[in-house]
Formats: sequence, structure tokens, C-alpha cells
Amino acid sequence: MTDFTADDHRHMAQALRLAERGAWTTRPNPMVGCVLVADGAVVGEGFHVQKRGPHAEVVALQAAGARARGATAYVTLEPCAHTGSTGPCADALINAGVSRVVAAMRDPFPQVDGAGFDRLRAAGIVVDSGLMETQARTLNRGFLSRVERRRPWLRVKLACSLDGRTAMANGDSKWISGDASRRDVMRWRARAGALLTGSGTVLADDPQLTVRLDTDAPFAVPLRVVLDAGLATIARGNVRDGAAPTLYVHAHDTKVPHGFDAPRVSVPRDAAGQLDLYVVLAALADGGINEVQVEAGATLSGAFLRAGLVDELLLYVAPVLLGERGRPLFDGLGIDAMAQRLHLQTVDVRQTGHDLRLLMRPEAAA
Repeated sequence: MTDFTADDHRHMAQALRLAERGAWTTRPNPMVGCVLVADGAVVGEGFHVQKRGPHAEVVALQAAGARARGATAYVTLEPCAHTGSTGPCADALINAGVSRVVAAMRDPFPQVDGAGFDRLRAAGIVVDSGLMETQARTLNRGFLSRVERRRPWLRVKLACSLDGRTAMANGDSKWISGDASRRDVMRWRARAGALLTGSGTVLADDPQLTVRLDTDAPFAVPLRVVLDAGLATIARGNVRDGAAPTLYVHAHDTKVPHGFDAPRVSVPRDAAGQLDLYVVLAALADGGINEVQVEAGATLSGAFLRAGLVDELLLYVAPVLLGERGRPLFDGLGIDAMAQRLHLQTVDVRQTGHDLRLLMRPEAAA
């Protein structure tokens, strides 16, 4: 096992910070950062900005120029060894004459998966891997979920009162959370490959499901996904506007109305007669979706949680009380005894305006 130095950790931490700058733009590719160091000084750095654009290693090498010869390259993911929309990064590092590559982790993508390391070592370059791997995996949890589990990383976003209510009994929920929380949600939307809701939410609220940021920073527009087994919502306007692409997911046995030409995919029903959520997520993964943000009511949110498909819960808790007749966070969990309770790991807690934002993961996902 490699004994990494304090300088190794420092430079890899910078590479991870650089990689995260691509959170809104790189998908479906992973976020990758690279730092080139020669004689103790940083001579080049870069990150992968967008699909079909230069990879992080190439950006850093261009910045370093001739100073890259003999340098150490710190990269957050194994350099690629195949030709896709760009050439192999392993070859670029070899041709530049770097002497050592320190990678946070191996790339499980089938066309890489160790081949990049092998090519570097065959060229006489020292390769050390595993530095800050946990942080690197957390950063690219969506990409890794799609490649390793064949389903996107699934985050459920909810806002509730202190007594755990998401709306009044009549469905009124505007607004439980404050302006700062709603602005924060937009930033989480910007990093998602898809924003998913159910037919009940579309019929009740007619949401836009778009990213509306208070910044000019670029972002890739997320796909809107509507789970609508019987295509009952196709006349609703906001999710059909031109602000973002929309995909309808319906049941195999649903008759598609004549003239309905929106993008759609059909999936089987599960034993309870509902859309098979496992197949839904597999279809989205096949479409290159790394992260899904669910913004739906208690029924669909509860169905994902009950199925063990929730990886992350993004919860905004407002300092208000809605009372016992308010609607709950989740329906259908079937918890009747304390021993059945679901355990969550708190990943992050911070204040957004007057609200409290909790990022939590079920223990199995954590």
C-alpha cells in the first residue's frame, strides 16, 4: 500500500475541488479534476467541463506545456485508455512525459477499468491509486451508480414543517420553505440528470420542473420525467413547455392516445399494479442519467423508499407547525413497530434562510 505524503493529499484535494466545478455540466460523463506538479510547484491544472470537451488531464497538460515533463499528475479518476469523443488521456500523459500518476480511484467504466493504469505502467510511469478514494466516489456517486448498479443515484427532495407535514389536508403547500431554500433546490436540480415526479403531483400542482438559477453559471438542462401509468396528465401544460425535455413513463398495457408524440417509454407493472420502479430506473440509466431528483408527493416518495431505491434524502425543515391533519412525508411504508423503523445517516446539516437543510442517506445506501 502506498504511503501518500501530505503534499499528495493537498494536491489531490485541489483536484477534487476542481472536479466538482463540473457538477452542473459534465453529465453523463464523470466529474474529473487534474493537478500537475513539478519540483513542488503546480504547473498546470484543469477539470472536465462538458461531454465532448477536453478531459481534465488534457486541460492541465495544455496549461503546463513543456513543464509537464517529469511532473506528477494528480487525477480524481483513472485516465481513460479508449477513444470516445476525445482521445485517450493515458496517451496524452505518456506523450507529455509525466513521471508519476496519482489517481483517487479506478474507473469502473468497462472501456477503462484498469486499462488506463496498465497503459501508463507499460510506458514506465509510476502509478499510485486509492488516495482520497472515498471522497472521489462521493463526488461521482451518480456516475458510479449508473455504471456499477445500472441505475441512477436517486435523491428525494422534500420540504416539511417541524411536525413532519408537507402540506395541509387540502394539498396547499405554498410555501412551507422559504426563498433561500427554494433557491438552494435549484442548485440541486442543476446537478441532476433528471427531475422526476408522478401523475398525482402534475394533476394537483402542474409544476414546471425546470432549473431557475440566480446565477449566469452554465448548466446542462435536466430531463423532466413524469411517471404516469395511464397517461392521464398529457394535457397539463407546464411539464410540456419548451423549457426542458420531458419523458413520459407509462405502463405497457396503456393505450397511447392518437397524435401523442412526446418522448415516452413503457415499463411493466409490478405485483401491486404500479409501474415497476426498478425497470424505470434501469431505463433512465440506459439513457445516460446519473442522478435523479424526485420531487413528488408522499405516495411516490414512499414507494421509492419502500422499494429500497432511495439513496439520498434532501429535506428542508421549516420552523412552522401544520398540525395533525397535514399530509405526511411518506405514505405506504408499512411501519407498525419500533423495530421496523428506518435508520438514516445524517451526511450534512446547514441553515438555508430560516429553514434547516438535512442531507440524509438510508444506512444501506450510506
